[in-house]
Amino acid sequence: MESALFYVFASLMLASGAMVVVSRNPVTSAMFLVATIGALAGLFVLLHAFFLAAVQVLVYAGAVMVLFLFVIMLLNLKAEERRGFNKFGIAAGIIGVLSLGYVLVSTIIKAHPASGKATVTLEGATAPLGTTLFTSYLLPFEIVSVLLLVAMIGVILLSKRDLT
Repeated sequence: MESALFYVFASLMLASGAMVVVSRNPVTSAMFLVATIGALAGLFVLLHAFFLAAVQVLVYAGAVMVLFLFVIMLLNLKAEERRGFNKFGIAAGIIGVLSLGYVLVSTIIKAHPASGKATVTLEGATAPLGTTLFTSYLLPFEIVSVLLLVAMIGVILLSKRDLT
């Protein structure tokens, strides 16, 4: 079951990642990026890294993508007009595919089969992380939160400005 879910999440992630690059509309591209991040979170769940999966969904798919969409709409970006492929793009694509193939083949050749099953350690559990974050690093945490609040107020004030 896990291997089937891995292939589903991996293929979804590859397809939506390709659509991020291919899409002409920036908002559509951002939505495909959300799908890519969601599939990555599913892969983290399969690896039993639940905290990383939650961070992917909450921080990246939630907060960062909202900021991306806000900037896209603030800048009023239109769909890019593309005239087709140029020679440089085709050459770069061929070089990229060949480089990726070389890396994959060399990794498969150098890989050694694992001996036994991997054990899950709870070294990076969320309780010690939260305790450390809110005791030793409380001041930097609060400074970052105030900085983000000031940045958000600044963006709101800039977007309310009359541009005519």
